[in-house]
Amino acid sequence: MDLLNKLPENCIAKVISLTSPEDACRISVMGSIFRSAADSDSVWEAFMPSGYRDIIARAAAPPTSFSSTRDLFFHLADKPLIIDHGTKSFSLEKRTGRKCYMLASRDLSITWSNSPMYWRFRSLPESRFPEVAELIDVCWLEINGKLSTEVLSRNTLYGVYLVFKLTSEARGMDYNESVEVSCGIIGGASKTQTVFLDQSHRRDRRSRKRSRAGKVPKVRRDGWLEIKMGEYFSLDGDGDDYADLVMSLKEVKTLNWKRGLIVEGIEVRPE
Repeated sequence: MDLLNKLPENCIAKVISLTSPEDACRISVMGSIFRSAADSDSVWEAFMPSGYRDIIARAAAPPTSFSSTRDLFFHLADKPLIIDHGTKSFSLEKRTGRKCYMLASRDLSITWSNSPMYWRFRSLPESRFPEVAELIDVCWLEINGKLSTEVLSRNTLYGVYLVFKLTSEARGMDYNESVEVSCGIIGGASKTQTVFLDQSHRRDRRSRKRSRAGKVPKVRRDGWLEIKMGEYFSLDGDGDDYADLVMSLKEVKTLNWKRGLIVEGIEVRPE
């Protein structure tokens, strides 16, 4: 420790910049010189993802008046930034600084969503987006999303989640009604699995088995529900490796009538 204290602050900052945001916060409590180095803009600039300034420029209300890059980092980690005219949100994974995105319902391809008989878009105070999609009545339920893998952080395992709610009048998606979810890159392998959108908690053996398998939704910290649609590993490749990540949720076999599903969006975040 005495030897480390004799190092110039810029050397300590360089070492810290090769770690992670989580490590930098731990190191900052080791003493004043470490705190000064760990809080420096050079360290937190290294933790910010590539192209973050261009992403911020796409926001309707870009964050301003931050005294340090560290403060900006934690702002983006704690409060998703709404970009691309309200169709996406961008945030940072707090432990690593990796990119997180959510596609708003307006950025998804929802079958029959252009007909007010079947779907409607409306504002909801608890949503991060200007609008959410509410299911009025359909028998053919199909929701698709697409995101270029170019915008994702490299060497990262991403989970893909539908973020939604069910109204008190919801039907056709109860405990016994399943839907199919999948995700993968266009032209590549895509894994399809069966999940359930009903969030009721039952104590029978089948319910516990579904819960352990991740086939029932979980309540998020923001109060919404989420169900996992799949995973994707973003490789450390060049531009030739970029493709579109596609994700899908559908129930097109039983064709029973469904209503009361509120879709906020599809989130793609590091696991």
